[in-house]
Amino acid sequence: MNTVRDKMGGLAALAVVIFLTAASAGTPFFGVPASAQTASKFSSVVVRGNQRIETSTIKNFASLNTGKPISPGQINAAYQRLDATGLFEEVTITPSGGSLIITVQEFPTINRINFERNKRLKDELLADLITSQPRQVYSPAQAEADAAIVVEAYRQAGRYSAEVTPKIIRRTDNRVDIVFEVFEGKVIEIQRLSFIGNRFFSDRRLRSVLLTKQAGIFRNLIKSDTFVVDRVEFDKQVLRDFYLSRGFVDFEVLSVSTEVVRERNGFFLTFTVREGQSYSFGELTTTSDLAEIDPDDYHATILVKHGHTVSPVAVEKIVARMERLATKRGLSFIRVTPRVTRNDKDRTIDIEFVVEKGPRIFVERIDIEGNVTTMDQVIRRQFKTVEGDPFNPREIRAAAARIQALGFFAVADVTTREGSSPDRVIVDVDVEDKPTGSLGFGVTYGASTGIGGVINLSESNFLGRGQFLRVNIGAGTSTSDYELTFAEPAFLGRKLRFEISGFQKNTTLSNAAYSTTIAGIKPSLSFPVSENGLLSVNYQFANNQVTGVTTEIQDGSGTATTEGSSVLISNGANSVGSIGFTYTFDNRSSGLNPKAGTVLKVTQELAGVGGSTSYSRTSAMIGARTTLFREEVSLSVELEGGALTSFSGSSNLLDRFFMGSSIMRGYQNKGIGPRDLGVTNMDALGGNFYAVARLEANFPLGLPQEYGLSGGIFLDVGSLWGLDDTAGGATGGASTVDASMILRSVIGVSLFWETAVGPLRFNWSQVLSGASYDETESFELTIGKRF
Repeated sequence: MNTVRDKMGGLAALAVVIFLTAASAGTPFFGVPASAQTASKFSSVVVRGNQRIETSTIKNFASLNTGKPISPGQINAAYQRLDATGLFEEVTITPSGGSLIITVQEFPTINRINFERNKRLKDELLADLITSQPRQVYSPAQAEADAAIVVEAYRQAGRYSAEVTPKIIRRTDNRVDIVFEVFEGKVIEIQRLSFIGNRFFSDRRLRSVLLTKQAGIFRNLIKSDTFVVDRVEFDKQVLRDFYLSRGFVDFEVLSVSTEVVRERNGFFLTFTVREGQSYSFGELTTTSDLAEIDPDDYHATILVKHGHTVSPVAVEKIVARMERLATKRGLSFIRVTPRVTRNDKDRTIDIEFVVEKGPRIFVERIDIEGNVTTMDQVIRRQFKTVEGDPFNPREIRAAAARIQALGFFAVADVTTREGSSPDRVIVDVDVEDKPTGSLGFGVTYGASTGIGGVINLSESNFLGRGQFLRVNIGAGTSTSDYELTFAEPAFLGRKLRFEISGFQKNTTLSNAAYSTTIAGIKPSLSFPVSENGLLSVNYQFANNQVTGVTTEIQDGSGTATTEGSSVLISNGANSVGSIGFTYTFDNRSSGLNPKAGTVLKVTQELAGVGGSTSYSRTSAMIGARTTLFREEVSLSVELEGGALTSFSGSSNLLDRFFMGSSIMRGYQNKGIGPRDLGVTNMDALGGNFYAVARLEANFPLGLPQEYGLSGGIFLDVGSLWGLDDTAGGATGGASTVDASMILRSVIGVSLFWETAVGPLRFNWSQVLSGASYDETESFELTIGKRF
């Protein structure tokens, strides 16, 4: 102890010696000279060196009173206060006679901010992230903080080795330029994405669910194979939702481990999970102690049955339907609470839905903040609840989901807090706008239509009103399309979508010796009629024109001397005014079975409301999808057909149905259907009736998933037939038109390729049966999604 005390005493003595030496040399101590180390009186405080900051402001910061003794401690405190303002690069306080002189050197003003050596992230994006701005006072601490923000932006882009160094360039008039020197580094890819603990679903199936992907052959184009922490957190929730929707009520993501590869240019990402067992619904009952509630009425809203796979979404929908029923009957504050009983022996879940009174809480107001572009009304109309209504937490969550689903916001947070009293709730909506416009370019190819290009310009939040505007321009060797569409999703402030589009389509096909032009306008109104049903009513007025038709000339022996078309095709124009409706039912994303789905579409059009043509045209399509072998293989079947009935004699050419690869694979556009066999051209005439069945199976090929390749087989069976007039040939005398129902069948294989430009589909097909004059197409490349 004495040794330690002696050492401490020696250090103190040494400090005194250093202090006295500094005082004798007149060196400032914490900005204060040695002559000020004893309390002294000063008649004035003088400020020097300031240019932008007022003298009185500096004196207020220093807070030194003249006429009274000022101790060294007070001077040091004044120095600390001035330095803490962050306004000065240097501060010294020096006694001079009866005055105390404060000399400052202000931080310079920022003249300009530049970013150097950045290629992946543009200057405009980085400038929006940082806090330092031109004409503000330069702060070294803020510049370092801005550099850290830029580094984090690069980390979010998967470049974990990025470095940013802020530097300054001195200019005249106490100005500086800030230069952020950027070393971007390389993208850190996820070279392997694997799972531990999964027994029911394969790694391949689980990878297809996640937003994060393994690095593949398009690693330079696809951004989802870069390692982003936030994306991994999102994937954990996605994985959990996937399992819960399939009845795995005990599923957990135990951990997510990341391992840097030896070359330090990639990660191994491993999800460790515990699946548990899949459960089904057991007994579902509805009870209530309220006199105004009939449990049987509410139980009738339950659509799931005993044996269906347990799904939180299904339970949520049951509760929502029951609460909506209570609202329709004028009952307020009704809450439905599901009480769960597990039966581990037979792996079932019994649920009792208890209809009861909830707390009497009202919505005081809805506060919306952060929306710069989007108008308040666009956000507010996503709430079915308004100020003064009973508070329903489930409805607030549903409104939050609808706001996020708009796609207008990078951030959309909906929270609640207590209002002016315990029975009042304030709903806070904090959003952050994001760009909603897009400009797209594309290339199309077809064996019969040739090469074409497409330009698409769209804005989904036009003028911040939530309106939709789109311009489509397409041109190729045989077709050209122009379309302008405007839509108001909340017409008259209701859940009613108004849409109006103007269009023109010009076609000249290689398998038809005539050209067509269709131009018109089509307003429509769409509204939901059920949970998965949508009804759209429309009026369309179009001008149709056929040109380029040549008449076949024959000599006396019946031999054609000039090639031409059937008398059933002629140059001319007609106008069509029609009213119609389209009903669509689609539960592929919201059905009771997450492994299956159904879609139904019925369209009815009645022409004669204006124009020169009158007819009735009906078409329908129904499709179903399911999965097998633990969702590795998907099966789909689609049935489609239509009928045309003319009220003004023979149907017009452009009013009829035409079939090609878009309806039945293996055939060119307008490659199927009635033709006039008595003329040389044998142009496609179209038909009044069509029907087709499409069956398809998709399956993995066993290749690494990062290649994005999978396979499929398909079988299409169908026909196009029926004409009102079959008097063909060059003169319209003999019946040379074949409009009979000839069954066509096509079998083929498909290769699906998920690429950076979209999902590509390659079809190789072989016609099994059909007419000899059909125009076939053995190979086809399309861009689009599967059923």
